[in-house]
Amino acid sequence: MPIAVDIDVMLARRKMSVGELADRVGITPANLAVLKNGRAKAVRFATLAALCDVLECQPGDLLRWEAEEAEDD
Repeated sequence: MPIAVDIDVMLARRKMSVGELADRVGITPANLAVLKNGRAKAVRFATLAALCDVLECQPGDLLRWEAEEAEDD
């Protein structure tokens, strides 16, 4: 998927655990794991805003676009 999720980077910078972030954002640790591991198909703007509020960052600090590599034919 061309969208990379960098929640782990911000967690490390803030010295915060996944459990603490999930609790403060108001989502389950399982749902946060799906998001941070790049397996989510979507994220609500309200959830993204809550993540940014708790982590004191911008959406671009959590999400970035990566070009997909072309497959060899």
